[in-house]
Amino acid sequence: MYPALAVYEALRSEYASFETLWVGSEGGMEEGLVNRAGIPYRAIPAAGIHGVGLRALPGNIGKLTRGMMQSRRILKEFKPDVLLFTGGYVAAPMAVAASDYPIVLYVPDIEPGLALKFLAYFSDVVAVTAPDSRKFFPSPERIVLTGYPLRPGLLNWSRDQALSHFELNPAIPTLLVTGGSRGARSINTAVMKRLEALLDMAQIVHITGSLDHESVKAAAEKLPADKKARYRVLPYLHEMGAALSAADLVLSRSGASSLGEYPLFGLPAVLVPYPYAWRYQKVNADYLAQHNAAVILQDELLGDNLLPVIKDLLLNEHKRDAMRAAMKRLSMPDAAKAIASQLVKLAGDETP
Repeated sequence: MYPALAVYEALRSEYASFETLWVGSEGGMEEGLVNRAGIPYRAIPAAGIHGVGLRALPGNIGKLTRGMMQSRRILKEFKPDVLLFTGGYVAAPMAVAASDYPIVLYVPDIEPGLALKFLAYFSDVVAVTAPDSRKFFPSPERIVLTGYPLRPGLLNWSRDQALSHFELNPAIPTLLVTGGSRGARSINTAVMKRLEALLDMAQIVHITGSLDHESVKAAAEKLPADKKARYRVLPYLHEMGAALSAADLVLSRSGASSLGEYPLFGLPAVLVPYPYAWRYQKVNADYLAQHNAAVILQDELLGDNLLPVIKDLLLNEHKRDAMRAAMKRLSMPDAAKAIASQLVKLAGDETP
């Protein structure tokens, strides 16, 4: 969703007026965020069929069939010149219905899942975040390396402004802990069990996600005054650029945004791939670690290794500087513009 919004903003800033229709899932937070951006929204039914039980399979196939029929009606009414897909099973019925239309597919993670591989067969252009993605697709001539489309405004903060925003001390290293909008419970738990020891080494901006915020906030209230002064806890942060600008090191999962946001800021990372889903987070983390930009910490080893790993990096400024330079070399800050240009090209209008 966020990469697609970034591309939309690039189109608005770079090209002449155009019409947009967002087709997404029924329910969830997607519709609210899209409406907040001022984009018309249509929902279609869809469901996954890979890995579901036999009892759920007929119902999911029925949803996909209804979704394809609704997609055909939407295409007939809206008459798009080009379509952009960013993955997810909700895109499958639209891709089948739109097989005769120009399509750009954006692949956020390095290794695509089954839905993205399926969508690639219908796509004229497949935009990828990193060169390592090329090996996962059978038609290399359709692959375009763009990087990860970033939200506008991330770089609006200087380090001094960001530290002032959080009321933090510029003389003390800053650790950013984040697990996404819902949070990463194992990371939150490991950090809270070692919070005072971590605060002896650094000041912390902790974005907990919605699920754990109240319990983390309650525990933070019990900190000694000197430790509490070094700790900022938030459920979610719209101004993510402030946190990324303030940080000297980040502890997080390794979702697709880590491939774009951390390189943009040259931010050294300790990555904890989510272990209970497809291996895409591990592949993302491996890519950054192989480029000496990140250190991987396995989820099951958080309890034993979190403190020594964080301590090693916080106390070793030379190592952090090397990681920062390596991370920065991976940055592709114009990804949203690159994907927008592919859309305009396929639509047959290259005039800004």
